[in-house]
Amino acid sequence: MEKSHVLYEQDPELREFDASVVSCRPGKNGLYYVALDRTAFYPEGGGQPFDTGRLGQARVVEVHEKDGEILHYTDRELAAGIRVHGAIDWERRQSHMQHHSGEHIFSGLVHSRFGYDNVGFHMGQEAVTIDFNGILTQGQVRELEEAANRLVWADVPVEAWYPPAEELHTMDYRSKKEIQGAVRIVRIPGGDTCACCGTHVSRTGQIGIIKAVGLKKYKGGVRLEMVCGARALEDYEKKQEQVTRVSNLLSAKQGQISGAVEKLMEESAALKRQAAGLYQQIFRLRCGQLPEKDSPLLVFEEDMPPAQLRAFVTLLCQEKKGSVVLACSGHEGSYHYVLGSREEKAEGFTRNLNRLLRGKGSGKGLMAQGMFAAGREEIEGVWSQGAWKE
Repeated sequence: MEKSHVLYEQDPELREFDASVVSCRPGKNGLYYVALDRTAFYPEGGGQPFDTGRLGQARVVEVHEKDGEILHYTDRELAAGIRVHGAIDWERRQSHMQHHSGEHIFSGLVHSRFGYDNVGFHMGQEAVTIDFNGILTQGQVRELEEAANRLVWADVPVEAWYPPAEELHTMDYRSKKEIQGAVRIVRIPGGDTCACCGTHVSRTGQIGIIKAVGLKKYKGGVRLEMVCGARALEDYEKKQEQVTRVSNLLSAKQGQISGAVEKLMEESAALKRQAAGLYQQIFRLRCGQLPEKDSPLLVFEEDMPPAQLRAFVTLLCQEKKGSVVLACSGHEGSYHYVLGSREEKAEGFTRNLNRLLRGKGSGKGLMAQGMFAAGREEIEGVWSQGAWKE
């Protein structure tokens, strides 16, 4: 298909158009592959997802470019030669344009200020991810975000064109790969100049807002998550709802919830320390009631957390209350267990017990833990028979 028939490059804000069906053939999963003489549907590429919409009564669910031909994947057949009216799902397209243009601004600023390249770009359902081949701090990202939004609020034009070869050779522009033939340039004055085939807003003000929502180290550089426009508002609304709920639960003003959470965590840690001390007293009392012996020991404890169950088994082994100790806590059909051995590795015992009691779990050295999908009577029967020691 000739570039003059690619309408989304001429007018990315075109929502409806008329075209002739050049060909239609059956595709995979009950879909049809439709080629048109002209199209406003953007095919997936360059990190930007495809457009969706309608061609007449047919639903366009995907759009891809293969061997220079743009194929519209439709849910019904369209006869070759007929005229059809196309309509783009505008909210989806608008979101793509806002995010792609926002990505250009942010990537351009990172490149100009730090010299890093955008080496990966993906537009997902929740956010845009951008991979840079250098390290950025949270503070630097905040500064870049502020600069990016100043460009948005300045409402400068976004230019896209195919410069002639002699002009292109003198231009300084970003490009992820070597491009053969005509090169489409997208320029945002004060923000970015980059080779790009995607759709963009006509002015930066249409982006609305650019908000970085995530940053982590990735392959020697960083991966940034970003939302723009309507999706940034949705993200803010979701987070505001969470802040309001937490504020109400803590009976704290929204600007003071971090302090309230820190106080709650300190109180929780103090209670855990107190509980651990009480558990140790209980363990020693329970341990003192049991005689020392060199045979296996099985105990059941009611509602004991796994960490405390492990501490209890450790004490029982240290006090020589059994050569091998199995402690279980839970309810019929689902028991958490901890197994400890004074001398032999617990791995073999655990493997046998899991097989006999439909269990899951493992361990290294003298201790292991997991879950049994069995009742107390069944556990006691398997333990007393001793088959797990073989």
